[in-house]
Formats: sequence, structure tokens, C-alpha cells
Amino acid sequence: MAAPNFRFAERRDLSLVYRFILDLAEYEKLTDCLITTERDVEEWLFIKQKAEALFIMEEDKEVGFILFFHSFPTYRHCAGLFIESIYIKPEYRGRGYGKAAFEKMARTALERGCVRIEWCCLDWNPALGFYRAIGADIMDDLTVCRLNTEGIHRLAKAAAK
Repeated sequence: MAAPNFRFAERRDLSLVYRFILDLAEYEKLTDCLITTERDVEEWLFIKQKAEALFIMEEDKEVGFILFFHSFPTYRHCAGLFIESIYIKPEYRGRGYGKAAFEKMARTALERGCVRIEWCCLDWNPALGFYRAIGADIMDDLTVCRLNTEGIHRLAKAAAK
């Protein structure tokens, strides 16, 4: 197998980016939580440019994607990259694409002057072993906290009183 190529998603790739999001939701058993529309993806990736998508390519075929954005580590004085999603089609797993994707993200981080790359992983995901193998620190001392839309509205309403 040849090393994969990568290409950044363009607006013409909107449907393909959205298809990968749907496939990821299915893999993570979270389709009942999915409210993102293709229009949302277009707005945030291609109009507002708040995130980027990078395709993992086998020859001229997209076999996976990485959705990421810049973060700002408070104590490190410069940007980081946060990988929101990484997904490789099941039939292409185990071929080194995941490792190549993280290597690409490392090169991208260095090119952009970023000091770290972060991502979250579901506790049941078998990729945790892979993440350890590539040198990732599994942050046992941090807990992911999230305000969902309802919580944001409730908190904003309380602040307005």
C-alpha cells in the first residue's frame, strides 16, 4: 500500500464532508443526537471558516476525514489544534491511515506554529490503544465538561436577570 495523500475540503465537497459526519455518528452510535445539517457544515466550514476538514485519500478516493480547528492553550502563549472528529471508513482501517493522518496533523501543527494537538475519544473506542501507541497522553486528570444548547440558554437567561 502506498502512503495516503491528503487534501483539504473545498465548498464543492460539502456533501462528502456531511456524509463522513453521518458515517461517524453511526459508528459512534450517536445518530439520535445528530442535528447538524449540510447547511450547518457549509456555514461553519466554508462561510465562517471556523473549522477545516482534511480528507485522507487512497489514490483519488476519499477514505476518511479529519475535522479540526484552532484552539488557544491559555498557559502556552500560542495556538493548538483540536481534532473534533477523525473517521476512516471501516474497510480502510488497519492500513496505516490513522497513523498517517496524525502524522499529517503533526506536520500541520508545526507549520502553523501550534504547541499541541488535542482530541477527545469515547471510552469504549478501540482507537485508545492506537492513541497510546503514537505517544498520546490519556488525560485521566481531566474531565470533558459540556454545556449543551439548553444549558447555554438557561445560563444566559440567568445572567440576564
